Order: sequence, then structure tokens, then C-alpha cells
Amino acid sequence: QVQLVESGGGLVQPGGSLRLSCVVSGSFTLINRMGWYRQPPGGQRELVAYLTTGGKIDYGNSVKGRFIISRDHAKNAAYLQMNSLKPGDTAVYFCKADVEAVGGYGYEYWGQGTQVTVSS
Repeated sequence: QVQLVESGGGLVQPGGSLRLSCVVSGSFTLINRMGWYRQPPGGQRELVAYLTTGGKIDYGNSVKGRFIISRDHAKNAAYLQMNSLKPGDTAVYFCKADVEAVGGYGYEYWGQGTQVTVSS
């Protein structure tokens, strides 16, 4: 009943910027946390950034100082502004939402992923 729709991925040159969006829809009472993870070709999935409703933010070490995560609570959306992109940032980027349903049960939902390729 919960769906995450990602957009904004694509091909960008080194040093360029991209902005990813993730919109959550469906049946839930509260989004506790939204975040971004990525999986490079042949690599492991890793944390990019997350942001809780209470305002706690955490970034992966490889993106600190270059990426910025934000949320628009009214739109149930999260964004990832990616600056100074490097070839090493090439990966499939996944949005994740930790939500509470009616009754207080917690669930984790993932988007399908969006490809980001940094290349000349």
C-alpha cells in the first residue's frame, strides 16, 4: 500500500550536479525517516544520507561536504542534491522510507532505484 517513486537520475559529467527526488504515497500515519542508499556496479549497498522527522541527519563519509539531503513534509518527499560529482559516485541510488501504519506497526519501504552515471 506504500509506494516510493524516484526521479532525477541520469548521466552527468564529472564536476556536475544532479538532484534526486523521492515521493511516498499510500497508506501510512507517519514517516519517521527517509534516506538514500546507493549500490555501485559490483559493490555493496551503502548509506548516502538519511533525515528523520526529528531533524537528525547522517551522511556517508564519501559524500560529506558534497551532498545535501532534505525533506518536504507536506509533499511526503525527500531530495538529494548531489554536487561536485565524481565517477566514483556512479551507482544505483535507492530511496528508503521508514513509516508507521495504523496501529503503530513500523515498516521499511524501498524505491526501485534510479541510475546515476558520472562520466565524460
